[in-house]
Amino acid sequence: MSQNVKHNIKQSSTWKRGLYILLFSICYQLAAAILFVIIVFQFALKLLTDDTNAELRLLSRRLGSYLYQLIQFMSFNSNDKPYPYGSWPEDELDIVDKTKKDKTDVDEVLKKIEQEVDVDGD
Repeated sequence: MSQNVKHNIKQSSTWKRGLYILLFSICYQLAAAILFVIIVFQFALKLLTDDTNAELRLLSRRLGSYLYQLIQFMSFNSNDKPYPYGSWPEDELDIVDKTKKDKTDVDEVLKKIEQEVDVDGD
């Protein structure tokens, strides 16, 4: 065996990563099972009531984001550890809504300033 391979095998960081991958693969399976149950329940709700549960839609979006974080870490595309070692993923739609709200707030402030300038200019 070459020295490089021996060195790589002895690196504790690689073995720690392997343990994290095992742990997160269990988390992945659990989250995927929960998501499957939500999907089946939402389908049944749609059949019976012609509507779905908004809270479960939000949870399923966040679970999807969490599954994405898990895959990114386990496939070495990210070094950021997912929940429970990192933060729970934010919902992208919440971020978009917040951005829209912030833009609306800025637009309202700009309109007020324009109105004040017009009043002072007259």
